[in-house]
Amino acid sequence: MSKKDQAKTPAPLDPFSSLRTEVDRLFDEFTGSSFMRGLPSVFGSLGGGDLTPQTDIKETDTEIVVTAELPGVKEADVSLTLQNDVLTIRGEKKSETRKEEDNYHMVERSYGSFQRSFRLPDSIDENACTADFNDGVLTVRVGKRKDARKAAKRIEIGRK
Repeated sequence: MSKKDQAKTPAPLDPFSSLRTEVDRLFDEFTGSSFMRGLPSVFGSLGGGDLTPQTDIKETDTEIVVTAELPGVKEADVSLTLQNDVLTIRGEKKSETRKEEDNYHMVERSYGSFQRSFRLPDSIDENACTADFNDGVLTVRVGKRKDARKAAKRIEIGRK
């Protein structure tokens, strides 16, 4: 191949370049701004003020435990409901008053209302619920019905 032909041949593309470009485009389309991409949020948002509490759900032999991080939210601004095996956490993170003469260079903190619902197993006892709120962490414990607390049955594995 001559040098003239080599100049016309495009350099091989990085195989991940087009994938990265497409992912970046999707994030920009979803968030509405490339500036918001990559900014951390304690509420797990992708920007735009979405307040979605980070939550862990675990199950023990006797209960379901739901733990949600709600930093900056006051206990009085949180409500819980349990209906038809669906636990719903609602709340609001209220903004602080800002003076117009303040010169902000960056604002990353989000304020507003949030709601998160979880379908729990039908083995729960809706009358055996407790909730604690401590240092911005909400812990909800929902007991299981006694008839649902069956011991695990060991199954022997046979050889053929």
